[in-house]
Amino acid sequence: MESQKQTYLLSLVEELCKLPKETEWVEFKHNNEDPEAIGEYISALANSAVYCGKVYAYLLWGVEDTCHEIVGTNFNPSAAKVGAEELENWLLRLLAPKLNFSFHLLQFGENTVVLLEIQASARQPVQFKGQEYIRIGSYKKKLKEHPERERELWRIFDRTPFEQRIAKAHLNGHDALDLLDFPSYFELLSLPLPSNSLAILESLESESIIQQDDAGLWNITNLGAILFAKKLDSFGELRRKAVRVIQYKGEGRIVTVREQIGSKGYAAGFSGLVEYINGLLPSNEVIGQALRKKLPMFPELAIRELVANALIHQDFSQTGNGPMVEIFDSRMEITNPGQPLVKPERFLDSPPKSRNEAIASFMRRIGVCEERGSGIDKVVFETEYYQLPAPRFELAGDSLRSVLFAYKELKEMDKEERIQACYLHACLLFVHRKLMTNSSLRERFKIEEHNRAIASRIINDSIEAGWISPRDPDQGRKHAKYVPFWAGELSL
Repeated sequence: MESQKQTYLLSLVEELCKLPKETEWVEFKHNNEDPEAIGEYISALANSAVYCGKVYAYLLWGVEDTCHEIVGTNFNPSAAKVGAEELENWLLRLLAPKLNFSFHLLQFGENTVVLLEIQASARQPVQFKGQEYIRIGSYKKKLKEHPERERELWRIFDRTPFEQRIAKAHLNGHDALDLLDFPSYFELLSLPLPSNSLAILESLESESIIQQDDAGLWNITNLGAILFAKKLDSFGELRRKAVRVIQYKGEGRIVTVREQIGSKGYAAGFSGLVEYINGLLPSNEVIGQALRKKLPMFPELAIRELVANALIHQDFSQTGNGPMVEIFDSRMEITNPGQPLVKPERFLDSPPKSRNEAIASFMRRIGVCEERGSGIDKVVFETEYYQLPAPRFELAGDSLRSVLFAYKELKEMDKEERIQACYLHACLLFVHRKLMTNSSLRERFKIEEHNRAIASRIINDSIEAGWISPRDPDQGRKHAKYVPFWAGELSL
């Protein structure tokens, strides 16, 4: 593997030297070891790589900058220091946001060449010491001095989704396939597994799971890694996106019973993840028609939908955390990084929106999530069917938390829980072109007809709290119908 990498780097230097002149994403130096200049060049080249549509930019020492002849250099980055600090650490500390770059010492006969490989900036321009730089032709300039270039750079960031960025670059076919659970790809799509590696690579390329680079090697995209990694640990920052499942004793987070961090990509590992979660859940004992039977604490379909939503709709720009499932004695919380694009109280009726449409699209194709955002409808329906308290969707800082609660009798629910259940019941009926009534709410809570006053009280409390309203302000009480607060005069 190391020899292959070395061969690739030597070939890369030769190809860069063939360029007719310096470009905005390649800079040649002889012996310039000024740390300040190196930091500024990393910022400029990383930003210019984005502007030019390149995955990497390069800075080479030991190459003459006009004719690109290899002349060798005395620069040794591993021995270079700024004060008492190693050069590489010093640069990392002063670059923001952090990005991947690496120095490579290469030997061409008697001449030493140093190649600095710089990953293109991903979400915003890279700064060095608080200043953003860009290349204009072969010159390094401050980005703020070129506002048109800066505006275009931000437009590029806005239209380059997370899934298209590169998670692992410059791999031969064997090494690319070794990092991916590619048999799961064919199994999940009910496709026959090709008999040779080239056909497998071509199939994965057609889905943008991998892409071929200019040297004929393979890059694994973020889409490919997050869906089909054998081990997310193999993909740098994506390892923080592995799902954590934590089971606690009691209702707090003081005593941890067990904790597991997933390793596979989301598509390859989804079924195993849901199976693992279900295996941790206690059961509720239900008595019906003189028979006792045990049911899972939470319906599997609700778990599948909420876990899928957490994986698909998370904000991947938050690199320090990932989805988390926490199991308590009487509830389960599923948290994902990122504020939702739709207000939580409008999850049932709003058109679906996703930050990560390529991920969402693939997960829909393999049946993990719903095509048109009806997953939350199913969660609410399942909780009603099993007589569970209404699920909660809460903003928790920069994250979204979805909560499922274990079975409670109506008399055990507090006022807020009853109102939330009433509201979601009205939402569910409305999106299915029906209206809530006293009768439908009694069915939801299994309230006997002679106790209809209990349902009336819940409805009145919900109206006072502003969650529902009468469909017709002048309607009589006997055949009254109710809608969510947002329905207004919308027609069914």
